[in-house]
Amino acid sequence: MFLSSFEHLDSKEVFRWFYEISSIPRESGYEKEISDFLVKFARDRNLEVYQDKENNVIIKKKSSKMYENRNAVIIQGHMDMVCEKTKDSNHNFRKDGIELIIENDILRANNTTLGGDDGIAVAMGLALLDSECIEHPALELLITTAEETGMDGAFEITGEYLCGKTLINIDAEEEGVFLVSCAGGLNALADFNIKKEANNNEALKIDISGLKGGHSGIEINNQRANAIKVLGRLLYAVKNDINIVCIEGGAKHNVIAKYAYAVISAYDMDKVISIIKETADNIKSEYKIEDPNLKITFSKYENAEECYTKELSNNIIDFMMLAPDGVLYMSKDIEGLVQTSANNGILKEENNKLTFTISIRSSVSSSLNEIVSRAESAALRTNADFKRAGEYPAWEYDAFSKVKDTALRIYKKVTGKDAEIKAIHAGLECGILKKTLPNVDMISMGPNIWDVHTPKEHLSISSVDTMWKVLKELIINIE
Repeated sequence: MFLSSFEHLDSKEVFRWFYEISSIPRESGYEKEISDFLVKFARDRNLEVYQDKENNVIIKKKSSKMYENRNAVIIQGHMDMVCEKTKDSNHNFRKDGIELIIENDILRANNTTLGGDDGIAVAMGLALLDSECIEHPALELLITTAEETGMDGAFEITGEYLCGKTLINIDAEEEGVFLVSCAGGLNALADFNIKKEANNNEALKIDISGLKGGHSGIEINNQRANAIKVLGRLLYAVKNDINIVCIEGGAKHNVIAKYAYAVISAYDMDKVISIIKETADNIKSEYKIEDPNLKITFSKYENAEECYTKELSNNIIDFMMLAPDGVLYMSKDIEGLVQTSANNGILKEENNKLTFTISIRSSVSSSLNEIVSRAESAALRTNADFKRAGEYPAWEYDAFSKVKDTALRIYKKVTGKDAEIKAIHAGLECGILKKTLPNVDMISMGPNIWDVHTPKEHLSISSVDTMWKVLKELIINIE
C-alpha cells in the first residue's frame, strides 16, 4: 500500500529503495547492518564491490554501450543518519526501522528523524545501479559511514578503487541549489574534573525544553535558542547563591541543543526561584518569534545528598557564559552566507568528568582558529582541560568547475527554471574527499528536505522526482 503511492512517479524505484533501507537501523557508529546490505545488493547483481574496515562501501557498474568512452562518474552520499525522536516516542534506533508516513506531497517519519539526510543519496544510487534501462557512463557509488558524527568514514577513503573524474554528492537539501563550497570545522572539547561535597540544602531541577533545534550549520542563521546557553544564563543569574548537583544538555554536536537541565542546591531557594523566574521570562520574550514554544520549568528534587564544589560550580557557569555560540561572522565575499559560527552541542557528565562539546565551523581557517582560541581561553580561565577533535577541511570554490555549468544547464532543461550556485555553512564530505581526489570535479545537490536532524524532518516527494530526473540527465551529459 505504501509503495503504491509512488507508482505514478518516474522516481518510484528511488522510493522503493528508500523504503527498503528505512527498515534497517543506521545510527552513526552502528552501520554494519546497512553496510552489509549494500554489499549483498552488489553481489546479488554481480557488481564489483569494496567494503573497508570503516564499513564504507564502493559499488561499481560498467557503462552502457553508448557511453564506454566517457569517464566514470562517482555518485556519493552517506549511509548513517542523525537519530532524534520526540520525548514521547519509544523508538529504539539500534533495533527499529523508521516508520514512514505520507501526507500529500510530504514524506516524514513517526516522531523520529526521517533519514532523508542522507538516505535519499543511497536510494538514488541503488536505483541507478539496479536499473537495466537507464543509460549511463561507468558508475561508482561511494557510500560512507559516520558522516553525522565527524565524517569519519570519508577520512578513510583512499581513492584506490575510484577512477571517476566527476563526483556528484547527493547531500544538499534545497532543490535547484547546487553547492560548490562548504565550511570546515572541528569540535572544541572542555573537560571539567568533577569534585563533590556534601549537600545540606534544598534542591531544584530546572528543565529547558520545547525548542526547535535544527542543523547547527544550515539553520544556525535562524538564531534559534540553544538550550545549553539558556540554562547557562539562568544559572549565571543566581551563581553566587547555588551549587550544581548535576547538569546535562544537548544530544549531538551538530544539532542546536533542544533540551538541557540542571539540578541546583541553595540555602535560600525562594530567592533563587524568584530571580530565575524573572530571568526566564526575559529569555522567553527574546525568543518569542524563533522559539515560541520554549519552556522553562521547575520542580523539587529529592535526595540530593551531594553537589559540585562551589569553585567547580562557578567555573562551569562561567564557562557556559563565556563559550562562543551562534553566528559569529558573516561572509564578506558571499552575501547572506554565515562565515563562522559555534554551536554548544553537548553537555554531559561521564567518567567523573563534565564535558562541553562546541561545534565550530568556518569557511575561513584563520577565523575558525580565532573562535577555537576563544573557547580555549574560556576553558583555561575556568580550570578546564581543552582539546580539538574531529577536524575537517573546507571545500574551496572552483571557478573552473565544468560540472557546475553542466548542472545549471540540465536543471533548466528538466524544469524550465534557473538554478543557483551556492556555498554552504555546513560541512560536506566533498571537503575531505577533495583532499583525497584533488583532480575530481565535484558538486552537491539534492531535493527539498526540511527540519533535518529533528523529529520534524520531512521531504518533498515531487522534489525527489525532479532531482532524480536531473541526476539521470546530468550523468550522461558530463563530458
